[in-house]
Amino acid sequence: MAKTKRFTLAVASVVVLSIFMLGFQQISGIKPAFSLDDYKIEEGFELKLIASESLLKAPVSLDFDNKGRMWVVEMIGYMPNLEGIGEEEPTGRISILEDRNKDGIADHAKVFLDKLVLPRAMAHVYGGLLYVDGPKLWFVEINNDKPGKKTLVDPVYAEGGNVEHSSNGLMMNIDNWIYNANYNFRYQLKNGKWLKEPTTDRGQWGITRDNFGRLYYNNNSTNLQGDFVLPNKVIRNKYFKPTVAEHQRLASNRVYPIHQTSVNRGYQTGVLDEKGLLKEVTAACGPLVYRGGAFPDAYNQNAFVCVPEANLIKRNILNFKGLQTTASQATEGREFIASTDEGFRPVNLFMGPDGAMYVVDMHRGIIQHKAYISQYLTEQLASKKLDTLQNAGRILKITSKTNKLNPTPDFTKATTGQLVALLSNSNGWLRDRAQQVLIQRKDLSVVNQLLTLAKSTNELATAIHALYVLDGLNALTFDNLSALVKQSKQPETIAHALGLLERFATPQRVVGMKAISTELLARNNETIDLYLSMALNPWLNLSETTFLPMLSEIEKKYATQKVVQEAITSGLDGKEAVYLASMNPSDFLKNNLTLTISNRQKKQLNSIYVAEVNAVDARTKGLKLFRTICATCHGADGKGIQDLAPPLKGSEYIDGSMKRLAAIILHGVSGPIHVNGKLYQLNNEMPALLNNKDISDQDIVDIIRYTQNALAKEGKGISTADVKKMRDKKPSGSGVLTEKQLLEEDFEK
Repeated sequence: MAKTKRFTLAVASVVVLSIFMLGFQQISGIKPAFSLDDYKIEEGFELKLIASESLLKAPVSLDFDNKGRMWVVEMIGYMPNLEGIGEEEPTGRISILEDRNKDGIADHAKVFLDKLVLPRAMAHVYGGLLYVDGPKLWFVEINNDKPGKKTLVDPVYAEGGNVEHSSNGLMMNIDNWIYNANYNFRYQLKNGKWLKEPTTDRGQWGITRDNFGRLYYNNNSTNLQGDFVLPNKVIRNKYFKPTVAEHQRLASNRVYPIHQTSVNRGYQTGVLDEKGLLKEVTAACGPLVYRGGAFPDAYNQNAFVCVPEANLIKRNILNFKGLQTTASQATEGREFIASTDEGFRPVNLFMGPDGAMYVVDMHRGIIQHKAYISQYLTEQLASKKLDTLQNAGRILKITSKTNKLNPTPDFTKATTGQLVALLSNSNGWLRDRAQQVLIQRKDLSVVNQLLTLAKSTNELATAIHALYVLDGLNALTFDNLSALVKQSKQPETIAHALGLLERFATPQRVVGMKAISTELLARNNETIDLYLSMALNPWLNLSETTFLPMLSEIEKKYATQKVVQEAITSGLDGKEAVYLASMNPSDFLKNNLTLTISNRQKKQLNSIYVAEVNAVDARTKGLKLFRTICATCHGADGKGIQDLAPPLKGSEYIDGSMKRLAAIILHGVSGPIHVNGKLYQLNNEMPALLNNKDISDQDIVDIIRYTQNALAKEGKGISTADVKKMRDKKPSGSGVLTEKQLLEEDFEK
């Protein structure tokens, strides 16, 4: 175990029982105590360790069930060593953690599902569990804490790429759709059938939302990204890809760690400051817009972000101004949580039923995947023995010192009336779960109560929650939606209602929709106008003469608002040419429409309507090719194999000319050969890939780029054109390169 500063575990009497009962493993015992010595948290808050590695290993995600119990995803197989060998083994699991003595600390765990391959996400939805196992997305019924009937929801959910770049998240939004990080599809169980439809591809690891339903995410070089509009509203035009309304960088990437951390590109100029501290995020993940209601008001809808490589958690203040959102560092020069414990690896954040914020700390030394880990980082981790910090894991709980936690209701015992009341609770987790349980119960006796609630004030999005319960109960009609839109004073509620009205577009209702639209335009509200411009699409197909002038009115009113102009482009799906010919659009909109018409003619769709699976990135492809072709002789770690092949790590052929390296891979090498000053008298030849029709020039490039990242002292670039040149530059004699030719030939000509 690495000698890093970590939580201390105080155990009065430790009993660890591993028994098998009713088909799942149960573990009881160990009670952890937490020292704050290595952790600095913002004033006014407390940090508590509520579960540790006696009960779990390598946690990456969690959720709470309807009884308030915590379920944890354990991705035990991730990077089991510096070479990443063995991570495809089915060692992952999903466990249920309980606090049986009610002291606030988990004291019992039982495995619900095991033998999973790199599980990375789950969600309690529809009375069961949605979870990831390898590339597949499954839904399983829950029967007395045991898995019941399984349904394969998507066989290619996480296909392609490596675990750092494969689908995860599984977050139920207020619109009753389940959204993901790093995947261009969303899901919903409707009338007994699983629906899957395209959505914008968002982020890399973790996803969250605000009260309105806008989505937030990030990637390994961006602290926080977000959409200015609700999901799937500005992408209805399949031949237009918005660039302003979605995927916006919201905050600075600056970080403020309190010690020198081992980061992947620490040797590059500008990555570290003069004190050796990381300057900007390189592995941001697990964002959370806090809506728990148990922090002071100033923290409501702040965006918290995990930064595991710097052992900290950021707090960003979201600023909602007009139709755009920005974010700023909460406290300049200081983070919400920062630690000198290099094993502290926060990877996900969640609200709990009690309103507290829960931190999923994977707590391990290696956080970078093999496909991307540099030789620099590998050596740092090994020197600190961080590669030995495996099979740990922590769940931390953050609470306010001044605000009380919410009591946790048992949803399995709550009455329908109590569930409706919870839609107005200050804790967004409780509102979200009450919405879903009400839909599952299918109790239509509360429809009128929900309609009244949907017209109410909207400080906590209560009206929107009520609206989508009605949607889930199939209780919405054109008439009750129309009445709601006319009576509501809340632009955010009207925005959602306008989208729900689209399904009722028929010729008989054109007059009614015209009256609604005219009245809404008269309110002169930019949020209402924005969502009206997108919601008019199905009505345009029924009556261009009625609704095109309304779109034109919105366009002229917001001529400089690019978000609105993109919304209009989306709403004009299929009507671009008509609008151009009759409405004299602004230059920005004209360019959008012209581009869309051209894309339609060329059949160039927005990529989200084309991609079915995540593409394997070049670095991961290079790793796979290296493992398949090169590692057999040179070893998975590149250190060579006795009497078979010399090492690549430290080799002048890896650190030297890339064109020479390409020539070696293409044409092979015959010994003897010196590597790093040592003579290797080998009787075999390195096989050439020149005539292997399955290996392309791009494959050679990918192999070389992987070796440069993993094995070279300093990476160098190479192109497919360089490889092609070396392909045609065949060595004389036997056609296999010798050491003499490698040293004397000028490969850069």
